[in-house]
Amino acid sequence: MKSKLLVHRKERNETGHITELKAWIVPATEHTPHGLKYSVVYIVNGVRVIGYDNERGKSDHRHFAGIEKPYAFISMAQLVTDFNADVTRYLEGDDNENDL
Repeated sequence: MKSKLLVHRKERNETGHITELKAWIVPATEHTPHGLKYSVVYIVNGVRVIGYDNERGKSDHRHFAGIEKPYAFISMAQLVTDFNADVTRYLEGDDNENDL
């Protein structure tokens, strides 16, 4: 089975920050047991400040406040909810990774 693009959405907000979501349906493997490859990022001034992805060989993980940690993927809907919560925290100035 070849990968199939599920969604690709890129938006720029009024401050110029970029949100981009990409997801593909892929064969289930050790690193993608849920059959999805995804990347969702929040970019400020050309720098990723928040990201969730399952880059080949790394499985599901999250980037926040310059720290990478494993992420327990549940569903695309939950991924978007968690990502939006992180963006809100970032915009409110809360970048304390220890609270997560």
